[in-house]
Amino acid sequence: MLHYNSVSIYETDLRLPLIRKFISDMAHSLLRVFFVAASALCSLETIADNSNILTADSLPASWQMTQQCYQTLPTDDAWWHSFQDPILTELIEKAVKNNYNIASAIKRIDMAEQIIKQAASAYYPTLSASVGWSYSQDSGATEKTVVPSSRNSSFSLGADMNWEIDVFGRVRQNVKAKKAAYHIARADYDAVIISLCADVATAYLQLRTAQRQIQMANEHIEYQQRVVKITEARFDAELGDMLDVTQARIVLYSTQSSLPSLEAKVKTLINSISVLLGESPDQLSEKLIHPMPMPGFVQQISAGVPADILRRRPDIVQAELQLGEYAALLGVAKKDFLPTLSLSGSIGTSAHKAQNLFGAHSLYYSVAPQLSWTIFDGLARNARSAEARLQMEAAIDDYNMTVLNALQEVDNALIQYNTALTTITLQKKVVEQSYKSMVMSVDLYKSGLTAFSNVVDGQMSFLANQNSLVELEGSALTTLVSIYKSLGGGWTIACGK
Repeated sequence: MLHYNSVSIYETDLRLPLIRKFISDMAHSLLRVFFVAASALCSLETIADNSNILTADSLPASWQMTQQCYQTLPTDDAWWHSFQDPILTELIEKAVKNNYNIASAIKRIDMAEQIIKQAASAYYPTLSASVGWSYSQDSGATEKTVVPSSRNSSFSLGADMNWEIDVFGRVRQNVKAKKAAYHIARADYDAVIISLCADVATAYLQLRTAQRQIQMANEHIEYQQRVVKITEARFDAELGDMLDVTQARIVLYSTQSSLPSLEAKVKTLINSISVLLGESPDQLSEKLIHPMPMPGFVQQISAGVPADILRRRPDIVQAELQLGEYAALLGVAKKDFLPTLSLSGSIGTSAHKAQNLFGAHSLYYSVAPQLSWTIFDGLARNARSAEARLQMEAAIDDYNMTVLNALQEVDNALIQYNTALTTITLQKKVVEQSYKSMVMSVDLYKSGLTAFSNVVDGQMSFLANQNSLVELEGSALTTLVSIYKSLGGGWTIACGK
């Protein structure tokens, strides 16, 4: 630790003129530096006007990414309200708050914001301060005549400044690229939250579909048990044979054997939803294990999809912003062909004794403006510029492909939904006729007018057709979610009547 000796008031008064003189000298030096810098800037502006001579090609005067449409998050448009299911609403809202992927995406946005601040810090000079003490001993035997070695010690206190003046916008282009990366991180957040809400809704709708299939299987089991009793009664009355009983039991046991897999599917879907919500399955099991009616699957969707809506898709937004980032990086590469103007300086005191640090002869300082220009680097800058341009052109191709894929996904989802509605209408007729066929076959069997094999066919056909109908209705529900996901949000789905 340094200990400074006390200085008398008289000594302080003697040093005040020295301090004033130092400040005056520094002011004159800085004025000279600024005059030199201003002259250099005037010269460099002329160079900038003719910068196309320095490069193989020129850049656009400006690059502006104008976004006509903005992403609408699920939390803003609440598209799931169209299903009119309060449990689904509660699950999605809880997932948005607790999901770990959402938390990670938010942190990536914060990191991108800090990167912007780091890039923007290049606008300002770098200042540093130092204080130290050195002790050294020089050898006295390095010359022909040996002399006693000398020792030296000194205290030092100083400050340094370095500043690269952004004459041609190198820093500005770099900041622009980092801002594009920040908006890309926000688009990634949009993509994560849309995918999360869609995954929760899909898993929930599949859960209700599986529970409806369990209810339907239990209804068939109850009816099939009555048929088994009919065959047993006819066998006891010697009106039928044991073959009818065994066939009836086969149908019953086959339906019962489908229950374990359906119950396992229900538990698996509850586990999936719990992971999306960031909770343990036990917390959700009591709420979701009880069957609930499936939401309505008939909803009205506009046939035309405006092109601007597709631009709200997070992947299209990301591709567009990525293109802007690469364009900014191309601008940074072009700036390497131009000179750089920097200003560096230092000021400090050095003395053998600490109490002399502010003495008359202990001050030192330097001011050094520097103009540097790389004349030849083995064509490395040309290669970097060409690489940046190719990267931007590849980003244009990626953007176009992303738009085409988006159009395909939306069109496929709409086709799939319309097909599902048409198929459901026809399948309902199949189920209706299957039910009539089964009832008629049982009545005829009880009257002894038909073989029991017709009853078996009627039962199996009715079960299969009704199960297909439930699957189609569940598929129509999940396709509605796919339509929303393919549009990237912001599409209002109105409930049909």
